Amino acid sequence: MMAIICVDVGTTVIKAVGYDAAGVEAVVARRETVVSRPAPGHAEQDMGAVWDAVAATVREVAAQVGPTDGPMGGTVDFVAVTAQGDGCWLVDASGAPTGPAILWNDARAAETVAAWTREGPAAAAFRVNGSSAASGLAHAILTWLRANDPERLDRSAAMLTCGGWIFSRLTGELVAEESDASAPFMDLRARAYSPELMAMFGLEWAERLLPPVRSCPVAELAAEASESLGLPAGTPVVMAPYDIVATALGAGAVRAGQACGILGTTLCTEVVVDSPGLDGEPIGVTIALPGGYLRAFPTFAGTEVVQWTCRLLGLRDPAELGDLALRSAPGAGGLAFLPYLSPAGERAPFSDPLARGSLLGLSFEHGREHIARAVLEGLTMVIHDCLTATGSAPTELRVCGGGSASAAWLGMIADVTGLQVRRSADAEVGARGAYLVGLATTGAAPSIAAAAAEHVRLRDAVEPDPGRQALYAGLFADFLTLRAANAGSWPLLAGMRGRT
Repeated sequence: MMAIICVDVGTTVIKAVGYDAAGVEAVVARRETVVSRPAPGHAEQDMGAVWDAVAATVREVAAQVGPTDGPMGGTVDFVAVTAQGDGCWLVDASGAPTGPAILWNDARAAETVAAWTREGPAAAAFRVNGSSAASGLAHAILTWLRANDPERLDRSAAMLTCGGWIFSRLTGELVAEESDASAPFMDLRARAYSPELMAMFGLEWAERLLPPVRSCPVAELAAEASESLGLPAGTPVVMAPYDIVATALGAGAVRAGQACGILGTTLCTEVVVDSPGLDGEPIGVTIALPGGYLRAFPTFAGTEVVQWTCRLLGLRDPAELGDLALRSAPGAGGLAFLPYLSPAGERAPFSDPLARGSLLGLSFEHGREHIARAVLEGLTMVIHDCLTATGSAPTELRVCGGGSASAAWLGMIADVTGLQVRRSADAEVGARGAYLVGLATTGAAPSIAAAAAEHVRLRDAVEPDPGRQALYAGLFADFLTLRAANAGSWPLLAGMRGRT
């Protein structure tokens, strides 16, 4: 009997899942990781610590393989890896880190992105690449490093993503999976790096740092890594698409028109499409998939907003926040919340590094329950805004991530979007996506879609309430009006922050 191990290297939690011969989640191991913020706007991780956490979770799951009557029932057929995307994970010629990883939610290059947006390169690049500029993308980070830490660039030989870093430690190969390479340097139609894009951002000098692009590469587990993981050298290792893509696949969004919403550190609303749509408004990101594309709108602020609100209101956990929110009627007594709390501003469904959050309409008539409801409704308005920006008309929204445990929030999502909301039956949907990719890549399934048809299972459906849906349609229009009105104050607020 065979077993499969899949790893999802998240920003704050790393998960390894062991699947038995029937494809059932048999064992799950988790390790928390640390995001350091050594200066305002910076978000970094120790690359060695991330690898150590990956090795520990895989080793814990691998120890469960054991005899054929154990929980996983046999030897490991393959290991598949998905991970957080974007950012800049620089290594030297030997594959060793030249410093900490700079993450997808880093804001140090916000001024550079604002200049690109003002002066035109960001919009021009979208016509080739299908992704809007953001401070956590490699072009912005490399530009900042050249101005502020050129010595590190001199010591670096390759720029990886988190998935590429882990794949390199597992196999010794330095590559970029096609989804990771999609932004910001890929010509999506050619599915290759674009010298034109490099020139747009003055980054011709950085071409030497770009690893070769491969779609879902497979390589053998290296001897040194095998000792750390407790698995035999030579075990196949599959590099699956990065986490937001793997999660969409794991939720069963594998065909054009199917939509997925990740309620996690990022709120990521995404739809599978047949063509990249490079002529539309330059917002969101477009990611190369095997046989298609994913239009995705990953925000900078998601469930961190929920956790922030829990701390603000003295609540134990998000479940208590949901219960409190239900004590308020829809509309939160006239409160509106703009949930743009990230120091990096916002990147979807609009790009503005100066964007900031607001709680509007407060009076003595409001209590904690109104604030709780306004926060969840504000986040839900963002989901609806992103879904609208995809330009598609799905019939359901498949959701996953930590926020999908909140029945209160799922009800609001159904009412605001007007869609049936379905949850995955898997605890780790990103790992399930890596599992599906691994099956197709190793020939154990004829395609990802066929693997999804066999292995993706959904839980209960949440239906929209027609009355609340009509109310929220008006409130969504109000939300957009309030955001436009408040956007004028964001540069002023940035100036105030600079003075303090």
